[in-house]
Amino acid sequence: MLGGYRIEGRGAAGIAASIERAVGSGELEPGQLLPPMRELAADLGVNPNTVAAAYRILRERGVIETAGRRGSRVRAKPATTGREYVRMDVPDGVRDVANGNPDPALLPPLGRAFAAAADEHDRQPVLYGEALVDPELARIARARLDADAVPDGPVAVLSGSLDAIERVLAAHLKPGDTVAVEDPGWGSLLDLVPALGLRTAPVGVDDEGPRPADVRRALDAGARALVVTDRAQNPTGAAVTATRARALRAVLRDHAEVLLIEDDHGHGIVDLPLHPLAGVTRHWAFVRSVAKAYGPDLRLAVLTGDATTVDRVTGRHRLGPGWVSRVTQRAVVGLWNDGTFDPRAVAAAYRERRDLLIEALADRGVEAHGRSGMNVWIPVPDETGAVARLLHAGWAVAPGARFRLNAPPGIRITISTLPPEEVPPLAEAVARAVNPSPTRNYV
Repeated sequence: MLGGYRIEGRGAAGIAASIERAVGSGELEPGQLLPPMRELAADLGVNPNTVAAAYRILRERGVIETAGRRGSRVRAKPATTGREYVRMDVPDGVRDVANGNPDPALLPPLGRAFAAAADEHDRQPVLYGEALVDPELARIARARLDADAVPDGPVAVLSGSLDAIERVLAAHLKPGDTVAVEDPGWGSLLDLVPALGLRTAPVGVDDEGPRPADVRRALDAGARALVVTDRAQNPTGAAVTATRARALRAVLRDHAEVLLIEDDHGHGIVDLPLHPLAGVTRHWAFVRSVAKAYGPDLRLAVLTGDATTVDRVTGRHRLGPGWVSRVTQRAVVGLWNDGTFDPRAVAAAYRERRDLLIEALADRGVEAHGRSGMNVWIPVPDETGAVARLLHAGWAVAPGARFRLNAPPGIRITISTLPPEEVPPLAEAVARAVNPSPTRNYV
C-alpha cells in the first residue's frame, strides 16, 4: 500500500501498468518511494523476479528511477506529465502570441507540389523494396549540407526532427544514460529524454548557444550524448556563432565518444550562417526539418551523420514505418525547386518582427533575447504573475516552465504574426507585467 493506493498485478507487465496508471492519475506523486521488490512481491504473492522485471520496464519507460540501496522512486519529472499540458487556454478576445507557429502567410502553397508528386506516382508507383529516400531529395539535401560545411555522410528521411532525434538516441544509448540538453530548451525534447528512460543534464544557453563550461561539466560528469540547436533555438532564439562553435568543438575533442546531435531548427527561416559542430566526435547526427519553412504538417526531416548512426536509424525505421511517403518526399523536392519560397524574404520578415519587439522592450527597460527564429525570450522575476498579468491585459504568452529545467523563470513570445502596430502595446503590457507597480500600504 502507498497511501491510499494498492499496486496490483500478477505479471511484470500488469504490475508496471498498475504503477504507471497511478503516476498518471497523481495517486503516486513525483519522488514517492516505491516498496522494496521483495516486500511488494510478498504482498502480491509473486516471485521477486517478477517485481524486478516490472521495475525494469518502468525504468526503461522513464517512469521511475533506482538509486541502489536507496530504492526505487517515481521520477521527479515522470514522462507521463508532459510539458504540453503547461500551456495557456486562450480566451476569446485575447491575442495569442504563445503558440510557436510560423506565419501561415509566409508558408508556400502545397497544392501544385503535391499534385505533381501524385501525378508522378501515378506514372511510376513506389512499391515495396524500392529506395527509402527519393534520389533527387537526397541529392539536393546533400548539396545543401555540403554548402554549409556539414561533414559528408549518408542521407536518411524521418518524420520530423523529434522523430529523428528519438531514433538516434535509441540507436546509441540505454536506459539510465545521461543526455546533456539546453536549458531553457525545446519542451518536447525535455519530455522525450526521460520518456526514453534517459536522464537529463541541463546546459545553460546564451545568445551564442550552449555555454562551453556547462557542456564540459556535463560531459565530464558522464553525459553520453549532447543535443545542440544550431540556429533559432526554441525558446531563446540563440544561434551558434563561429567563436562559440570553436569553443564547443574544443570541448567535444576531449570527449570523442560522446554522441553529438545537432538540430538546425532555423533552416530556411534564418539568415545567420550555420556553424556546425559535427565531425569532432566518433558518432554524430545532423537534422533538418521542413516544418518551420514549409509547414508543420509536412512531417519530414533530413538526417545525416556517421555511417554507423544512419545505418542503425534506417535499419530500425525499416522495421517500423518502413519509410516516409515518397509522394511527400517528391512534393518537398518540388517545393525546393519551384522558386515560390524565398528563404531570404522569410528570414528578413521574422528578423524585422523580432527586432521591433526587442527594441521596444529595451526602450522600456526590459531585457529580451532573440537572435534568430520566431520567438523572443524574456527573463522575468515572477513567471506565474507575469503570465497572469499579460493574460489580463489581453495577451497570451507561453510560460517558461514549458522550456526549463534549472534555468531562471521566463516567458516566450512568438513574433511570427506580430504586425508593427501591435508591438508598442505588447511591449508596454510586458513592461507592466514584468515590473508591476509596487503595492501601496496605507496606515
